[in-house]
Amino acid sequence: MSVRENVRKMKEVSPIVASAGAGMRNEALRLAAAALREHQEEIFEANREDLARAQEAQIAPAVMKRLKFDGHKLADCLAGIDSLISLENPTGKVTLHRQLDEGLVLKRVTVPIGVIGIIFEARPDALVQISCLCIKSGNCAVLKGGKETASTNKVLFGLIEDAAIRAGLPKGCLLQVSAHSEIDELLTCDDCVDLLIPRGSNAFVRYIMDHTRIPVMGHSDGICHTYVDQAADCALAIPILIDAKTQYTAACNSTETLLVHRAIADTFLPKAARELAKAGVKLRGTMEVSEILRKAAALSGDTAKSWISAVQGPADGSVSGNPVNGPVLVPGGFAADDIMGEDDFRKEYLDLILSVRLVDSVEEAAAHINRFGSHHTDCIITKDDDAAQRFMALVDSASVYRNCSTRFADGFRYGFGAEVGISTSKLHARGPVGLDGLVTYKYLLEGSGQIVADYASGKKQFHFRNLEI
Repeated sequence: MSVRENVRKMKEVSPIVASAGAGMRNEALRLAAAALREHQEEIFEANREDLARAQEAQIAPAVMKRLKFDGHKLADCLAGIDSLISLENPTGKVTLHRQLDEGLVLKRVTVPIGVIGIIFEARPDALVQISCLCIKSGNCAVLKGGKETASTNKVLFGLIEDAAIRAGLPKGCLLQVSAHSEIDELLTCDDCVDLLIPRGSNAFVRYIMDHTRIPVMGHSDGICHTYVDQAADCALAIPILIDAKTQYTAACNSTETLLVHRAIADTFLPKAARELAKAGVKLRGTMEVSEILRKAAALSGDTAKSWISAVQGPADGSVSGNPVNGPVLVPGGFAADDIMGEDDFRKEYLDLILSVRLVDSVEEAAAHINRFGSHHTDCIITKDDDAAQRFMALVDSASVYRNCSTRFADGFRYGFGAEVGISTSKLHARGPVGLDGLVTYKYLLEGSGQIVADYASGKKQFHFRNLEI
């Protein structure tokens, strides 16, 4: 059966899924969690097959880290499912209750979006999170994961689909597509699919937007910033910065650019550079940054060290975070390729590389972020309440932080149970998209024979009164 035929059938059953009670949806999640626990060795074996193929194909280290699905990833998924079960049902909530006139009452009620197509990167845990969020929110889901984890995704999907059907949800409420060619067919299903959520590169998301009439929600790049203000606590700033860059380097919420106030650059930058080097992070930046680090290295006697910019990854290309001495660049500072110009800061590395630039003020930091960032997640580190408030007001991003790692931008860490992705748009949903981002609303109006002509002629008048919700 073609994708279009399957999706058309899914559209037919979507009202049944939407009207299913919260108890049935939670039971589907409980059964899914139990199945994942019971079949974990089968899942891990499939994942080992995927990893072996990826190794043969010489997949990039940053991607390899995403592919792995082990006991830790499974535990995180199970914790996410448990959290979802405990959350309030997002559908059926009355958000407006208003009497328009006697016997004419209007309600606004949350409802599922319907049929959602999610095209996501090669991350098996994403399949679990996305499918479970759709079940909980009463949506049908078409899932297309990365081909690099085809074996793992097949096992995971089968277990979750079976759990949903055993709980009483209709067959066809979930669909997995595997061939890349099926994406193009899915994009033509604007009569059946209510929303598309693509997760991947900028070019991929743009392709989806340009080749479909289906509404698209999501983000492309994750160019996140950490700004260290002149009033920052440096002892606080460095661990935050290292976590934001290295805790999961391949994630879209890892920091890619460090902005430092000029007033503290001479003291803060050398300290940060040494600690970042120990964590395996290579620095790139402006000539001004390079000169500060070069002078600091010379004054400290560290002219034979690689902490300025020469930290390289392990010879096998893995992203272990363990620095290996590279070419000595002192006293020349950064290598020529690492000197960044004005237009070089639109870069998402997803690697142990960090761009560095100096600014004179909170306003300049915010202007840089708004110009070069992707409106994902950005942070200020400061003890100054006024500076923090200005930064958080000026930065036009989905998530804006003070004194904490950008890695907190995650649906599970926000208490959403999980997320289908992070949206950098401003319509419908923004930031980590959990249950609230997977529902819309409809208006329900109950009358007792009223007609508009009576109000248009002046025979009757509206008497608006908000009622208790």
